[in-house]
Amino acid sequence: MAAAVTAAVSFPSSKSSSLPTRTSLISPERITLKKVPLYYREASAGGRVVSIRAQVTTTEAAPAAKVVKHSKKQEEGVVVNKFKPKNPYTGRVLLNTKITGDDAPGETWHMVFSTEGEMPYREGQSVGVIPDGIDPKNGKPHKLRLYSIASSALGDFGDSKTVSLCVKRLVYTNDKGEIVKGVCSNFLCDLKPGSEVTMTGPVGKEMLMPKDPNATVIMLATGTGIAPFRSFLWKMFFEKHEDYKFEGLAWLFLGVPTSSSLLYKEEFEKMKEKAPENFRLDFAVSREQANEQGEKMYIQTRMAQYAEELWELLKKDNTYVYMCGLKGMEKGIDDIMVSLAAKEGIDWLDYKKQLKKAEQWNVEVY
Repeated sequence: MAAAVTAAVSFPSSKSSSLPTRTSLISPERITLKKVPLYYREASAGGRVVSIRAQVTTTEAAPAAKVVKHSKKQEEGVVVNKFKPKNPYTGRVLLNTKITGDDAPGETWHMVFSTEGEMPYREGQSVGVIPDGIDPKNGKPHKLRLYSIASSALGDFGDSKTVSLCVKRLVYTNDKGEIVKGVCSNFLCDLKPGSEVTMTGPVGKEMLMPKDPNATVIMLATGTGIAPFRSFLWKMFFEKHEDYKFEGLAWLFLGVPTSSSLLYKEEFEKMKEKAPENFRLDFAVSREQANEQGEKMYIQTRMAQYAEELWELLKKDNTYVYMCGLKGMEKGIDDIMVSLAAKEGIDWLDYKKQLKKAEQWNVEVY
């Protein structure tokens, strides 16, 4: 609490002139005043006794205005954690199909679950899945696993009553030479139509789409990290909305090991045919493609071919980068941008922090 003191000093002699002085330490327009009683005190001034009258007024600073964050993303009305592990939602499998070729290194499945409109979500959010069964390590039910949603808010059937996932079946050999199967991924990939599945969510705001329909949206995905971008792109190019019509640039980079691992390839090619001026599509197939130096074509290798163009886009305040997939790709992209930024006297890592703060650099990696 601040205090403003207003004091009047007067000399009692008739020959002396009255010399009132007032000092205000805080502007009255910005404070609330609370008066307290007057106080008198005698003091010596120039050999004479004077009476000092002082009124102390305490002040209370006006409460600071609450800072309201205005997000650049489509956050209005977004639902988070409607269903939790203690009160989950039970969905039903409508469709479950493998979307990788037989010779692909691993299986990836696209699955659609009914929600009956009870689990409203947005493009870029995730849902939790609790696999059936008991964890043999602790004798308790399995914990939930989060999966990025692969469908737009309207769902694959366009009625807002389904949610879709893109799941890779996890199978690997451990240090002991034993074959290990991922609990939840195998549970999901083995589901048959009509089966029930326990779900939670939706969750997450990091990967929500930008509001600006004229934005440049750069999407970087490896493998099943394509899921949120399929949801973006369906809304942008396959659907009609009264309050949203995408007229910006959507640029997708998808990295996979083999061409038989390319996910949703036909869908994306149809989008490109439909909107060639608004959609760019670049694949990076590491085991089949190489750059001019003979290096394997990873997603960052493909991006390096457009490095200067990407850097120019990143300097605009309506460019948004979204990254989903393997953790290692972010470092590869940093390596590309560091030298380009340095040419202009810019520290890339500092600049990336500014992009994050402005919601223009969004990462969901694992």
